[in-house]
Amino acid sequence: MSLAAPELRVQDAAGWRFGIAAACFNPALVDGLLERVKAQLHAAGVRPRDLTVVRVPGSHEVPWAAQELARGGRCDCVIGLGVLIAGDTNHHEMVGQSVSHALQTVALTTRVPVINGVIVVNSVAQARARCLGRINRGAEFAAAALTMAALKKGKSR
Repeated sequence: MSLAAPELRVQDAAGWRFGIAAACFNPALVDGLLERVKAQLHAAGVRPRDLTVVRVPGSHEVPWAAQELARGGRCDCVIGLGVLIAGDTNHHEMVGQSVSHALQTVALTTRVPVINGVIVVNSVAQARARCLGRINRGAEFAAAALTMAALKKGKSR
């Protein structure tokens, strides 16, 4: 991803409802990402009662949970969160591709926007920078969710 993130356009998302499917694997990193997503959504006026968070074992399970949230008819947008870090094999890349395709399928079949917030990196340092450090991917994922929810509601500019 680029470091040139677009500016947040949605100023008031009060009453909008979001679902988050977050992996439990790499807990400190995913929890940091989740907190940054929630902070950005709350700053835009999303109330805690309008935010549903579901935890799943790992990133590979995120699409199923995202689909359940989308099918529930309660969410204006769903965000999938996880962190996949390279190891001795390319397993993280295979899971990342699978999750990406599955989340896109969920969005297209349910007609509920789904933000792919599963980060695929080569090192723990890269993951920390994006989840806990200077690169605030959580805020970017929330901004994308706010923009897509506005588009779904016909309130985009």
